[in-house]
Amino acid sequence: MEYSKLVAVTGLPGLFELINSKTDGAIVRSLTDKSTRFVSSRIHNFSHLESIEIYTVRDNVNMVELFNAMEKAGETLPDDKDAAAVKKYFEKVYPDMDFERVYASDMKKMVKWFDVLQKNKVEIKLSELPEEEEEEVVAEPVVEEKPAKKATAKKKEAATEEGEPAPKKTARKKKAE
Repeated sequence: MEYSKLVAVTGLPGLFELINSKTDGAIVRSLTDKSTRFVSSRIHNFSHLESIEIYTVRDNVNMVELFNAMEKAGETLPDDKDAAAVKKYFEKVYPDMDFERVYASDMKKMVKWFDVLQKNKVEIKLSELPEEEEEEVVAEPVVEEKPAKKATAKKKEAATEEGEPAPKKTARKKKAE
């Protein structure tokens, strides 16, 4: 199971593996009970774990960095029902987190998700881009050239040489004031 295929679904607890996506939803498999089901995109939103970032006192960081810090700490996970214990845990494990903008409910959710990932032995890492996409593409600015007024005269000449009638000018309506 790849970390890049994991999603969180609004309104549903836990994490899911994205099996297939459709125009009106997705087929997902729960990581907790391994059940597979269709989830409608009309009712639910999907968030790839790779795209979720955490507020810190500096720049926002990807959740992978937080999970790696939790893994390195090696401390036992706090009870996800005790908000104070969860906050103390994150103060030890990842002190750069902005605790004013990251809610206690989000921290509890991260503890639950990390526990699920550990139980399913998911390797927590971002997917790598192919080498072609990693290189910085420096595009030159596109300069739009305005067509010259002589172009219409050239069209008229080309049309009369070929025996076709010259293109007609359209009359412009005067603005009524």
